[in-house]
Amino acid sequence: MTHAVEDKAFVVRVSGSLDHDSAPLLEEACALAEDSGAPRTVVDLSLTDFADSTVLHVLLAAQRAHHRRQRKLIVDGPFHEVIRRLFDVTGTAGYFTPADDMPGALES
Repeated sequence: MTHAVEDKAFVVRVSGSLDHDSAPLLEEACALAEDSGAPRTVVDLSLTDFADSTVLHVLLAAQRAHHRRQRKLIVDGPFHEVIRRLFDVTGTAGYFTPADDMPGALES
């Protein structure tokens, strides 16, 4: 997991599998994003091949925190089938602003 400010966005790039053990790293990165002052945060899941409900909880909490601060949280893909299924099965896809690629996420 990496993070950096790019084009007025705080970008969190995640690769591999996300689960209960790695969720605190995502939570920490999202907290840094909230404190960064960037007008938007992009969580790039395009290289993530697994995520569980713990990760979904972290993303939903980050979404609420961004909303309270009137900032945008964008979840970037394209999504692996497992990630898309997690959003679909839990009915949470509509809670996030999605993007199909990084240029689209930075322009959202």
